[in-house]
Amino acid sequence: MLRVRDLGAALDFFVAKLGLREVRRRDSESGRFTLVFLASGDVSDTAEIELTYNWDERDPYPRGRYFGHLAFQVADIYAACERLQDGGVAILRPPRDGRMAFVASPDGHSIEILQAGDALPVREPWASMKNQGEW
Repeated sequence: MLRVRDLGAALDFFVAKLGLREVRRRDSESGRFTLVFLASGDVSDTAEIELTYNWDERDPYPRGRYFGHLAFQVADIYAACERLQDGGVAILRPPRDGRMAFVASPDGHSIEILQAGDALPVREPWASMKNQGEW
Protein backbone atom coordinates (compact mmCIF):
# COMPACT_ATOMS: atom_id res chain seq x y z
CA MET A 1 0.00 0.00 0.00
CA LEU A 2 1.19 3.46 -0.90
CA ARG A 3 -0.44 6.62 0.45
CA VAL A 4 -0.90 9.30 -2.20
CA ARG A 5 -1.89 12.94 -1.85
CA ASP A 6 -3.04 13.54 -5.43
CA LEU A 7 -4.88 10.52 -6.80
CA GLY A 8 -4.99 11.94 -10.32
CA ALA A 9 -1.22 12.51 -10.42
CA ALA A 10 -0.57 9.07 -8.94
CA LEU A 11 -2.82 7.37 -11.53
CA ASP A 12 -1.19 9.34 -14.34
CA PHE A 13 2.19 8.05 -13.16
CA PHE A 14 1.30 4.42 -12.44
CA VAL A 15 -1.25 3.88 -15.25
CA ALA A 16 -0.45 6.30 -18.08
CA LYS A 17 3.32 6.30 -17.64
CA LEU A 18 4.27 2.97 -16.01
CA GLY A 19 1.57 1.03 -17.85
CA LEU A 20 -0.28 -0.57 -14.92
CA ARG A 21 -4.04 -1.10 -15.05
CA GLU A 22 -6.66 -0.16 -12.52
CA VAL A 23 -8.37 -3.42 -11.54
CA ARG A 24 -10.76 -2.15 -8.87
CA ARG A 25 -11.58 0.84 -6.72
CA ARG A 26 -13.36 1.33 -3.44
CA ASP A 27 -14.61 4.65 -2.10
CA SER A 28 -15.46 4.92 1.58
CA GLU A 29 -17.65 7.92 2.34
CA SER A 30 -17.63 7.17 6.08
CA GLY A 31 -13.86 6.61 6.19
CA ARG A 32 -13.19 9.47 3.73
CA PHE A 33 -10.75 7.52 1.58
CA THR A 34 -10.43 5.85 -1.80
CA LEU A 35 -8.52 2.63 -2.44
CA VAL A 36 -7.34 1.95 -5.98
CA PHE A 37 -5.81 -1.43 -6.86
CA LEU A 38 -3.39 -1.64 -9.77
CA ALA A 39 -1.92 -4.64 -11.60
CA SER A 40 0.24 -5.34 -14.62
CA GLY A 41 -2.58 -6.98 -16.59
CA ASP A 42 -0.49 -10.11 -17.21
CA VAL A 43 -2.66 -13.14 -16.32
CA SER A 44 0.34 -14.91 -14.76
CA ASP A 45 1.07 -11.92 -12.50
CA THR A 46 -1.20 -11.75 -9.45
CA ALA A 47 0.66 -8.91 -7.70
CA GLU A 48 -1.26 -5.71 -7.02
CA ILE A 49 -0.42 -2.28 -5.67
CA GLU A 50 -2.94 -0.54 -3.44
CA LEU A 51 -3.00 3.25 -3.63
CA THR A 52 -4.68 4.87 -0.63
CA TYR A 53 -6.03 8.38 -1.09
CA ASN A 54 -7.22 10.00 2.16
CA TRP A 55 -9.64 12.70 1.07
CA ASP A 56 -8.91 15.16 3.86
CA GLU A 57 -5.10 14.85 3.98
CA ARG A 58 -3.59 18.27 3.31
CA ASP A 59 -0.02 17.86 4.52
CA PRO A 60 2.61 15.84 2.66
CA TYR A 61 3.22 12.37 4.01
CA PRO A 62 6.68 12.02 5.54
CA ARG A 63 9.07 11.18 2.74
CA GLY A 64 11.27 8.22 3.29
CA ARG A 65 12.38 4.92 1.96
CA TYR A 66 11.31 2.96 5.03
CA PHE A 67 9.27 0.64 2.84
CA GLY A 68 12.13 -0.04 0.42
CA HIS A 69 10.92 0.39 -3.14
CA LEU A 70 8.66 -1.08 -5.77
CA ALA A 71 10.23 -2.86 -8.74
CA PHE A 72 8.83 -3.48 -12.21
CA GLN A 73 10.35 -5.76 -14.82
CA VAL A 74 10.21 -4.52 -18.43
CA ALA A 75 10.97 -6.03 -21.83
CA ASP A 76 13.27 -3.13 -22.88
CA ILE A 77 14.65 -0.90 -20.14
CA TYR A 78 15.87 1.74 -22.58
CA ALA A 79 12.48 2.04 -24.28
CA ALA A 80 10.73 2.13 -20.88
CA CYS A 81 13.04 4.88 -19.58
CA GLU A 82 12.67 6.88 -22.78
CA ARG A 83 8.86 6.63 -22.56
CA LEU A 84 8.94 7.70 -18.90
CA GLN A 85 11.31 10.58 -19.64
CA ASP A 86 9.14 11.71 -22.57
CA GLY A 87 6.21 11.70 -20.13
CA GLY A 88 8.02 14.12 -17.82
CA VAL A 89 9.38 11.57 -15.33
CA ALA A 90 12.95 12.23 -14.17
CA ILE A 91 15.28 9.23 -14.48
CA LEU A 92 16.99 9.42 -11.09
CA ARG A 93 19.32 6.48 -11.63
CA PRO A 94 19.76 5.93 -15.39
CA PRO A 95 20.07 2.39 -16.81
CA ARG A 96 23.83 2.78 -17.40
CA ASP A 97 24.31 -0.98 -17.10
CA GLY A 98 21.36 -1.97 -19.34
CA ARG A 99 19.82 -3.65 -16.32
CA MET A 100 18.43 -1.23 -13.70
CA ALA A 101 17.05 2.29 -13.36
CA PHE A 102 15.18 4.23 -10.68
CA VAL A 103 12.44 6.86 -10.92
CA ALA A 104 10.09 8.32 -8.32
CA SER A 105 6.31 8.59 -8.20
CA PRO A 106 4.71 12.04 -7.70
CA ASP A 107 4.63 11.24 -3.97
CA GLY A 108 8.35 10.36 -3.87
CA HIS A 109 8.02 6.58 -3.82
CA SER A 110 11.15 4.95 -5.18
CA ILE A 111 10.40 2.80 -8.25
CA GLU A 112 13.00 0.43 -9.70
CA ILE A 113 12.78 -0.48 -13.39
CA LEU A 114 14.48 -3.82 -14.16
CA GLN A 115 15.37 -5.35 -17.50
CA ALA A 116 13.73 -8.77 -17.97
CA GLY A 117 16.28 -11.51 -18.62
CA ASP A 118 19.87 -10.53 -19.31
CA ALA A 119 21.06 -6.94 -19.27
CA LEU A 120 20.90 -5.12 -22.61
CA PRO A 121 24.17 -3.92 -24.15
CA VAL A 122 25.34 -0.61 -22.67
CA ARG A 123 23.98 2.28 -24.74
CA GLU A 124 24.21 6.06 -24.88
CA PRO A 125 22.90 8.46 -23.78
CA TRP A 126 22.16 6.31 -20.73
CA ALA A 127 25.74 5.14 -20.12
CA SER A 128 26.95 8.73 -19.60
CA MET A 129 24.03 10.04 -17.54
CA LYS A 130 24.64 10.92 -13.91
CA ASN A 131 22.35 10.12 -10.98
CA GLN A 132 20.07 12.88 -9.76
CA GLY A 133 18.13 13.33 -6.55
CA GLU A 134 17.36 10.43 -4.24
CA TRP A 135 16.28 6.99 -5.32
